[in-house]
Amino acid sequence: MSDSRPPDPGTAPSDPRRRATTMADVAAAAGVSVMTVSYAFGRPDRVSDETRQRVLATADALGYSGPHRGAQSLRRGRTNDLAVVLTETLAFAFDDPHARRFFSGIADACLDTDTGLVLLPNARDGVAVHRVRDAAVDGYVFWTTVTGDPALAAAVATGRPVCVQGGPADAGAAVVTIDDTAAAESVAREGLRGARRPMILSFPADRGRRREVVHGPDPDRVAFPVTRHRLRGYRAAARAAGLSWADIPVVFGAGSFRAEGRRALTEYRDVHAPDAVLAMSDELALGAMVELGPDVASGAVSVVGWDDSTEAADAGLTTVAQSLHEQGRIAARIALGSEVDTTAHWTVVTRTSTRS
Repeated sequence: MSDSRPPDPGTAPSDPRRRATTMADVAAAAGVSVMTVSYAFGRPDRVSDETRQRVLATADALGYSGPHRGAQSLRRGRTNDLAVVLTETLAFAFDDPHARRFFSGIADACLDTDTGLVLLPNARDGVAVHRVRDAAVDGYVFWTTVTGDPALAAAVATGRPVCVQGGPADAGAAVVTIDDTAAAESVAREGLRGARRPMILSFPADRGRRREVVHGPDPDRVAFPVTRHRLRGYRAAARAAGLSWADIPVVFGAGSFRAEGRRALTEYRDVHAPDAVLAMSDELALGAMVELGPDVASGAVSVVGWDDSTEAADAGLTTVAQSLHEQGRIAARIALGSEVDTTAHWTVVTRTSTRS
């Protein structure tokens, strides 16, 4: 008859090269079946309290911490992890205030379902394909990527749920976004009131992130859907105001950073003498306002932004208000397999940075 008492941990081998303790070892030492050990860790309602305590004590004495969570996840077809794929460096998720709002919404949805987050950088075309394809996750959320992104195609090909903030609307992936074209046209009308020499501060056109000035660019040639749709809206508002789109300078920057807004005005203000600045983010707009100084307060130059951050409100910036937190929450729930309404709302908030 076998001794079912837990072994003395003091007699356990101390050689770090020894074979790792297995569930079978615990079962043999505790005098129970392997299935009973499995139940003791994963389904305690299937064993008595006395048996479970004996199994856990034996496991502790042998240095066995429990079944491998990854193996368990594979067996039941779920990992309880969600991948968030950035078309940026990982630092962007923590540095950009609007990205932080979006990720806080994702975190809220994950908290509701006891789900972990896996952050995958995708800043360079093609680099992240293997990371995305091989990730042990239940679904994917993409932070605004380009049309034809191979990493997005790889995610869709896994058959797991995929949701993209801002687009593109690739087959097999849900999209959470506002009507960027309509919102851009609406906020631009505020910024263009009385203006004759507008300047646009734009997100990158593609993954090359080239800093360049293009007069009247064709939006349909822009790879990032968000940039493309906002340019369409600005173009419509400019034409409605009687302005020639071909004459309007669009400053494509490296990203949505205040430094990019300041740089654009520092380098091009004297050349273009803008009397209105249409910025694709509050960060770009706030950077521009630093360089414009009192010209904004006096009404000599109008400035509009996008996202309605706390800093935008403090600066009196006219902007597009949208809830990136709610969009993040929606995107995560979709990627975790829930049926969710993808409708996202926006409004224009008019403040003192534009002419009344």
